[in-house]
Amino acid sequence: MRRSEFLVIAHIEAQVLESWVSAGWIMPQGEEDDYLSEIDVARAHLINDLNELGANDDAIPIILDLIDHLHGTRNTLQELLVRIHAQPEMTRQEILSGIAPK
Repeated sequence: MRRSEFLVIAHIEAQVLESWVSAGWIMPQGEEDDYLSEIDVARAHLINDLNELGANDDAIPIILDLIDHLHGTRNTLQELLVRIHAQPEMTRQEILSGIAPK
């Protein structure tokens, strides 16, 4: 989406976006016509929420990094589940029995 659309949807001013981009909190890709994504909008809303909750500028990158790691781990686990389910039933049972709580 265009930068101007993003600013309206994210409810932020241009200078705020620029400071967030400079800080690495928002990482636009592509050209002006496809500058920012829905993920960037979600991050902007999250940053606004964190600010409202009292998170300071030192805490926000830590929180964003933790969330990024959590999403990466979730994606890895989803891929692992797809690969486990593609295995024969006996193999799936062996894998699952090895990770079941004891």
